[in-house]
Amino acid sequence: MTTSTREPSVVSRQRETTAAGDPELARAYRIADGVLDPEIPVLTLEDLGILRGVERRDGKIVVKLTPTYTGCPATLAIRLAVEAALSNAGIPGAGVEIVLAPPWTTDDITEEGRRKLKEFGIAPPTGKASARALFGEETVACPRCGATDTARISEFGSTACKALWRCQNCAEPFDYFKCI
Repeated sequence: MTTSTREPSVVSRQRETTAAGDPELARAYRIADGVLDPEIPVLTLEDLGILRGVERRDGKIVVKLTPTYTGCPATLAIRLAVEAALSNAGIPGAGVEIVLAPPWTTDDITEEGRRKLKEFGIAPPTGKASARALFGEETVACPRCGATDTARISEFGSTACKALWRCQNCAEPFDYFKCI
């Protein structure tokens, strides 16, 4: 676990306390966190910041997930993967609830997740999520050589949440995880 220099968001504080004192909830949380994002398979659901909590409801375990955006095509695959992982681990009848509020932002990506993105060749989001981030010019460092002399090629990359950039130093194209 990497120590973050950033102040934890309300969402990450909720995640940290979700399973306190209940070993079965803590186990379910670890199992759900072991599921990898299907679009960026080096990130766990915790790294990405979409695992919002685990609770017990009517005697059943419910995992709460927030998609990166409401139309994300990976949401169903993630939901099914979490349900299968819990079932395979011997937690029958566990379910997944999609939670839309508070909405996910790139601020919810952990420091460990940002490190993994960079090592995978995807530039992690810069700055803090805000309406201004959508319209401002960003300085994006190349995840391969670290140079900041980069240029956006296309607002859309391999998925809708990424943009396509090119490094002017090493000439390599790379995805940038948009700050939203």
